[in-house]
Amino acid sequence: MTFKHIWLGDQLDLERAGDILNDHFGQSCAVSLVKQNPEADTSDWRLEAYFEEAPGEEALGQILSGCDMAPASTAEELPDVDWVAHSLEGLGIVRCGRFVLYGIHDADKLPGGEGDIEIRIDANQAFGTGHHPTTAGCLTLLERFAGFAPKSIFDLGCGSAVLAIAAAKMWNRQILASDIDAKSIEIAKENAELNGVSDNLHLVTAAGFDHPEVSESAPFDFVFANILAGPLAELAPAMAEHVAKNGRVMLAGLMTEQATRVITAYEAVGFRVINKLDQPTWPVLLLVKN
Repeated sequence: MTFKHIWLGDQLDLERAGDILNDHFGQSCAVSLVKQNPEADTSDWRLEAYFEEAPGEEALGQILSGCDMAPASTAEELPDVDWVAHSLEGLGIVRCGRFVLYGIHDADKLPGGEGDIEIRIDANQAFGTGHHPTTAGCLTLLERFAGFAPKSIFDLGCGSAVLAIAAAKMWNRQILASDIDAKSIEIAKENAELNGVSDNLHLVTAAGFDHPEVSESAPFDFVFANILAGPLAELAPAMAEHVAKNGRVMLAGLMTEQATRVITAYEAVGFRVINKLDQPTWPVLLLVKN
């Protein structure tokens, strides 16, 4: 069975709560953040969390004690349905510069603008629909470097492969992508096929740079790493080892208060920040290897 909890509140508070739940429960919890009224400029947001086992009201209260939000329900037991995918079907189209992300349920609402790069990402269990500000931020920053066209590209921790697909469509390059979760790799392959870039993407299940196909493909001219601040900082030495001189690295998944720690770790191994997308909670960093 699956157990569902719902909270209402401000978008940033709910984003933080969702990250805390993911960090604490790992693969046994999936979260979905949706706007209560998609048509309104301002509206309450709804965080839905799905658990394999009932976590208990007291335990949840302690885990989320620092988050300002209102519980909208107690635990609800659900039948065995993919409720995560079901909840994501209400998400709308996301525009990040020229990139337009959509699910099949919104295909008839595409703006069809000249120069748009459309990316279809249907609701599923892999991280990265484009609605989270880390993914959207990476796409926004990526467009600024459309003319850069690196030869060797690696998407580390690719999730649903949004960033790898975007780079393949924009640059028409061969891209290596990895994720520690085998299910994410399966979904990433499906997404690559949906977007007509299967021939551009090679996907492997791996943690960090710990895979023969990853190490043998280095050095990379461009690396995406949209993961978490802790792993980002820990990966700095390995990143320096696998990135070419003058290669770029786009880092996301860190929070504003964690940026200094991550930047310091990368500066210590020969990187410097050349661009930054400042967002209230989720900055995106672009660094170059000296």
